[in-house]
Amino acid sequence: MGGLNVNEAVRDTTGLAASAVRPMASTVADARHAANVAASSFPQWSRTSPSQRRALLDRAADRLLERTDDFVALIAEETGGTRAWSELNCRLGASILREAAAATTWMLGQVVPADRPGTLSMSLREPCGVVLSIAPWNAPIVLGMRALAMPLACGNTVVLKASELCPRTHGLIVEVLAEAGLPAGVVGIVHNSPDEAESIVETLISHPAVRRVTFTGSTRAGRVIAALCAKHLKKSLLELGGKAPFIVLDDADLDEAVSAAAYGAYFNQGQLCMSTERLIVHEDLADDFIERLRARAERLIVGDPGRPESKIGPMISEQAAARIKGLIDDALMKGARLVAGGRQQGAYLDATILDGVSPDMRIYYEETFGPVASVVRYSDVDEAVSIANDTEYGLAASVFGRDVARALEVARRLETGICHVNAATIYDEPQMPFGGVKASGWGRFGGQAGIDEFTELRWVTVQSGKQDYPI
Repeated sequence: MGGLNVNEAVRDTTGLAASAVRPMASTVADARHAANVAASSFPQWSRTSPSQRRALLDRAADRLLERTDDFVALIAEETGGTRAWSELNCRLGASILREAAAATTWMLGQVVPADRPGTLSMSLREPCGVVLSIAPWNAPIVLGMRALAMPLACGNTVVLKASELCPRTHGLIVEVLAEAGLPAGVVGIVHNSPDEAESIVETLISHPAVRRVTFTGSTRAGRVIAALCAKHLKKSLLELGGKAPFIVLDDADLDEAVSAAAYGAYFNQGQLCMSTERLIVHEDLADDFIERLRARAERLIVGDPGRPESKIGPMISEQAAARIKGLIDDALMKGARLVAGGRQQGAYLDATILDGVSPDMRIYYEETFGPVASVVRYSDVDEAVSIANDTEYGLAASVFGRDVARALEVARRLETGICHVNAATIYDEPQMPFGGVKASGWGRFGGQAGIDEFTELRWVTVQSGKQDYPI
């Protein structure tokens, strides 16, 4: 099953998909075969009509929602996600498919005026070929579907390199597409063991049929992907790490700000690229803000993600939880104050608040990727902006203030690809241009920006009459 094609997904009509059985790891030969199959399927798929592609993606959205319970079970088992998180994944995943379905008729070109008489000159957007999509574990349906839907809508074929941490969840995504009627070979899925990841990814990137590479994951891994793509002259779309700042201005609505901060810092155990990591709070409001957030954090029940009362499930691994506990301990040793949480039990970590975080602490700069909110106090707006931009990352940000014009002015000074005024850092809609700057990556998913990423812009002319050439 390592190099599984979409039509080979086996289903059990009595319950959870057969993909619930952990798939076998692919070999390098399997990966090469998957790319060959995708290449052979491209000519026919790229010529399918927009209405055909639209109908298929809409059916896949319906089927995804019908199998929500199957996805909930798999996500809880593989990544520790709660039911609320898994259901949100399903809803947003279906929205991504529907948005891509609508986009099948958005591949617009234009007539460009030409100087030469008798010349019709056009710019056209056309499918680029095989897309290698590398999806992560932390938002398995959202990011898995994002890696597939728009490339398919544009007429490309896709090889999905599934995460070794949620292989069955990603396998079930491919199964949903098969159930919706996607033709054989249009999507292939490649699994890998951790020690084979590098060789399989390099094999796929270097394959001559692969024309685009999309990767969502850590900045460390993204640098490796970018270097491989540069070596083989392949265009890449990278959405990487984040260290999202959350600025609370002196006129902010504290109740709204606290609600958004708690959601942004603790939902899905803080394991999102958009998660709120730095709370940059005006010194006049800081004590009140922190006390309100403490009360909210201490009400969050940590436990089995299968239990509806659990708001915080386990981290992806005990090792991940221990790494974050190390960041907390380093901050405390260097003078931070523990306001709430800080307790680790195996893979579980309580919702944590640290006050007085400063640049000499590792947590000030390192991506936490866990349920920890670090508070930094400031005295004026220029200082707040400086603190927010004092990071290698630049994905998402938030600014809270009742004076919206002032808050928007602050938002525009932040070095991020995304910023929300009076809303949480965690916010996504499939038609929006989603992506970051600096070490958070390059390129944009979503809407017209996504179409631009997954198509080639070509210049085509039709010339009439006798031509006068110099030789």
